[in-house]
Amino acid sequence: MSNQLQKLAWMIGVALVLVNPPVLAEDSQKPISKISQLDDVEKPATSIKQWLAQSLIQITGVKSQTTGKGIEVTLETNQSDKLQLVNKSEGNSYIVDIPNAQLRLPSGDTFRQEKATAGISEVIVTNLDANTVRVTVTGETGAPQVELFDGDEGLVFGAVPTVTTTQTPQTQPTPVEPQPSTETQPEQPSAQGEPEAPIELLVTGEQNRYRVPNASTGTRTDTLIRDIPQTIQVVPEQVIKDQRVTRLRDALLNIGGVVQDGGFGSTSDQIGIRGFFGDGTFGGSILVDGFKDGRGGIRETANVERIEVLKGPASVLYGGVQPGGVINLVTKQPLRDPYYNAELSVGSFSTFRPSIDISGPLNSDKTLLYRLNSVYETSDGFRDFNQDVQRFFISPTLKWEIGKATNLTLQFDYLNDERPFDRGFLAFGEGIIDTPLERFFGEPDDVRKVEEIGLSYRLEHNFNDNWKIRNAFRYQSSDTFDYRAEPVRLNETTGILTRNFRSNDDYEENYTLQTDVVGKFITGSINHTLLFGVDLARFTSGGTQSRLPGVITPSINVFNPVYNAIPRPGLDELTNVVRNNQDRSTGLGIFLQNQIAFADNLKLLVGGRFDTVDQNSTDLRDGSESGRYDSAFTPRLGIVYQPIEPISLYASYSQSFQPNFGTRVDGSILEAERGTQYEVGVKGEFLDGRLAATLAAYHITKSNIAATDLDNPDFLLPIGEQRNQGIELNVAGEISPGWNVIASYSHIDAEITRDNDGLQGNRPANVPFNTASFWTTYELQQGDLQGLGFGLGLFYVGDRQGDSSNTYIIPGYLRTDAAIYYKRDNWRAGINIQNLFNEKHYLGANFGRVAIEPGAPLTVIGSFSVTF
Repeated sequence: MSNQLQKLAWMIGVALVLVNPPVLAEDSQKPISKISQLDDVEKPATSIKQWLAQSLIQITGVKSQTTGKGIEVTLETNQSDKLQLVNKSEGNSYIVDIPNAQLRLPSGDTFRQEKATAGISEVIVTNLDANTVRVTVTGETGAPQVELFDGDEGLVFGAVPTVTTTQTPQTQPTPVEPQPSTETQPEQPSAQGEPEAPIELLVTGEQNRYRVPNASTGTRTDTLIRDIPQTIQVVPEQVIKDQRVTRLRDALLNIGGVVQDGGFGSTSDQIGIRGFFGDGTFGGSILVDGFKDGRGGIRETANVERIEVLKGPASVLYGGVQPGGVINLVTKQPLRDPYYNAELSVGSFSTFRPSIDISGPLNSDKTLLYRLNSVYETSDGFRDFNQDVQRFFISPTLKWEIGKATNLTLQFDYLNDERPFDRGFLAFGEGIIDTPLERFFGEPDDVRKVEEIGLSYRLEHNFNDNWKIRNAFRYQSSDTFDYRAEPVRLNETTGILTRNFRSNDDYEENYTLQTDVVGKFITGSINHTLLFGVDLARFTSGGTQSRLPGVITPSINVFNPVYNAIPRPGLDELTNVVRNNQDRSTGLGIFLQNQIAFADNLKLLVGGRFDTVDQNSTDLRDGSESGRYDSAFTPRLGIVYQPIEPISLYASYSQSFQPNFGTRVDGSILEAERGTQYEVGVKGEFLDGRLAATLAAYHITKSNIAATDLDNPDFLLPIGEQRNQGIELNVAGEISPGWNVIASYSHIDAEITRDNDGLQGNRPANVPFNTASFWTTYELQQGDLQGLGFGLGLFYVGDRQGDSSNTYIIPGYLRTDAAIYYKRDNWRAGINIQNLFNEKHYLGANFGRVAIEPGAPLTVIGSFSVTF
């Protein structure tokens, strides 16, 4: 796609949605007849004179929490007795207007929460105009019943969903002892009545809390993190916004034990968790809404709501993956009310990045909803020749609420990315060559192009309050092309780097179908959440690598480079085809999981999965084929004990497997890699649940790693083994109003424990002993400068081995980031600084001694956004 077509498509997409007017329902106003504990409230003004005489009351905060019957929404103000209220009904919504008040949240003028609890689809608190606050509580099957009363912090809306107030229990009630409000209670299966919508927490708008209590990645059901016997970390939307993250790897700096290698010439995301790396197809660590994502290019964050990271083996839920864990990108979903956001970022290296995020209903019944995210980006980069980065991304999503119990979501995403192919720096002796940061060892026209398409649907149906089914499908394709002068070997005496012209032209297609059934039931006094699922997947990848034949190579002196010494040959001159292959894998996975609550403070998680994988590889140069059929059973067992309300003690055992595509000398494909983990830890909630922490220790062994066959060096044997063990500490949440923090520390003791190529006893490449991160923001909560905020970040990565032979060390670094921003009404302006002290550092290596990716120098990005 040409740049002009990209820009035109982007502008047309914006125009088409912006011209769609917000859907307005008819208002049927009536005064509230009775409000508990507020019967003496003044009546609303009936004339302009009376209205002007009334003082404007500021609402400085909004809190939402679930109760045994529904939810409570608190409007924080010290003048709740003076608030004047008028209500109205619109379909399934209960609406209250407060005409003598103004919402002044530290982070904006809107609070929005979707799927806050069963039966309540949405809660919105916003400024209707300069002097009126509107509270909207929308039920799934009808307008909820709302009771208003005074609380210690302000006016409280107690909302009870219609499904709860009208259903007739048909099951024998289970006695439950009263629990403190901060104690996690097991979900009780409700009576057979109106179907219950899937319970998922999706907070939109800007909220000033860094703690996310629930996640779905760890169980494929929406579960409290404190009830999962495995480490789960979340990078919430607010952190992504505050740090102005545009690359996945920058967001993952907040996660302990997550690092990267060289990223294939700085053009892709290759992430390691707890010291284990994998490609994007077989054993890949990156998911999108629970689906494995391909290995094409750099992931876009414009449509990402949050990033959930499950540490440790996850094959019981996702099939063949690395034992270190998975990273799940949870995308933004359509909203029931109009939401329009536009942002522009500009800064160092000629960075120019406009983006939009718009959503709302397409009909008056709000049964058809949409969301559109799009971004266009250009920049020059910090390396020689100012090679342009051109990037375009668009992702429309449509949600159709077919009925009270059924909804269908369709999503499409398209990415076109073109950027320089840059292998980075070179090893020199036992360290890294000392040349200027901007020096480039390729040729000026080295390039990689990526085009990706994703198409998915998700169909959900609730049979009743206790049972539901989800069927989802995702298609993902990636076409990549590169042409570069590939570094081969450096003569450290002469400084001559041997290179070789080569080109890759590759493709990938992935089809995945998932079906899950979730049921809640009781046996005696024991509560169960049962998950049964079937996954069917087909992955196809292949392509060619062509090189210039003969001995002619465009060598270069790294201390005195001369470029274009040999004219770049045309693609038709690269006649030495060293690879022309097609790999296919078809997998079927069947899994069962039971989350068992023996008591309020004792939970057991048990699950198992059986996978079959049929692999086939074809060398299209001579037509030779190889294949293998594998099957594997992967169990998972964990227990959580909560001796006191805020503390969870846990232990777990889990396994993983990953198909191998290496071949023996007889042409057969290697057996699958296997992984086993033991983990123990403690999770805590502090400051009334505003701050959460996890301390974990783990031991992981990975076997059947492909190692060189010493008798036949061009082939492999599955005899390698790697052992990683370590500790992690993670903290996230709100210390006090306006002061947020997310921090982590990780220590990994990693060793190659079996190998026949002299690597036994070595440390794996790119695995530091220690990593740590700390990011905090503080925003003024009152006064003339209310909305002014500051951020500070420290990101440390220790020394790493650059290759598995341990011939050189990549030095550690400490990167310092800072931010300052100002929010007012519906706009935000900010400046983010990365690498404040301009420290020269290296992110990782992935091609032996000739491909070490440098980190960016001092980078300043200014941004301005507006929401309406």
